[in-house]
Amino acid sequence: MFITANGIKINYELSGRKDGAVVILSHSLASSLKMWEPQMEMLRSHFQVVRYDTRGHGRSETTPAPYTLELLAEDAIRLLDALNIGQVHWVGLSMGGMIGQAIALNHPQRLKILALCDTASTIPPEAQPIWDERIEGVLRKGMESQLETTMERWFTPSFLSLNSPMLTLIKEEFLATPAEGYIGCAGAIRRLNYLSRLSEINLPTFIIVGEDDPATPVSASKAIHEHIKNSKLVILPSTRHLSNVEQAEAFNTHLLRFLKEV
Repeated sequence: MFITANGIKINYELSGRKDGAVVILSHSLASSLKMWEPQMEMLRSHFQVVRYDTRGHGRSETTPAPYTLELLAEDAIRLLDALNIGQVHWVGLSMGGMIGQAIALNHPQRLKILALCDTASTIPPEAQPIWDERIEGVLRKGMESQLETTMERWFTPSFLSLNSPMLTLIKEEFLATPAEGYIGCAGAIRRLNYLSRLSEINLPTFIIVGEDDPATPVSASKAIHEHIKNSKLVILPSTRHLSNVEQAEAFNTHLLRFLKEV
């Protein structure tokens, strides 16, 4: 479904228990709301679930770069306003976790809990050339130029070898991401710098990360855990960046346990 919020058309899906607490799902860079398919059956049986396509991704509107994390956070807040939803449980992976941090710092009254999955709170200076290369690659050769290296960051070789239907879907959504949307959101990510402010967050916070995640490594999650006092850290073995896909059963078990506890 589509709704206009913060001046753009946003694609979203609302499902699950109408009498349940609201969980909102925010996806990674170069993905879409479809990334959360492995979680939907579990979440729908307990909660009302909102999943949406971030600006410049999926079927949501693409606007010219640059973007900021604050802009992407405002998109999510205005989406909730348009749906007449007050407080939510925020579940964000990678970029979605960065947007969640922006909301927790600037709109804390809208969140009941914060779940930060395979994400980071700062991008160090030495990583900036990597983002230059990715953006330049997309500008010159399109999204296909980044597909192979991205899949290697997102999944272990053993998972890639299975060539599952979910992997096919992830690849399709990656290639369908508008170049302008990728570049806009990549520009927002590379300016991430929330670490020094994380102690301001006073929400029950769940942090989960793949043990072998090379994109947002365990050290990044440990840094978040150390700065947010009400946080719990879970490290999933034998998985990389999209832990919700590669280790869906374990991911769901830990996430549901946390959501039920709060």
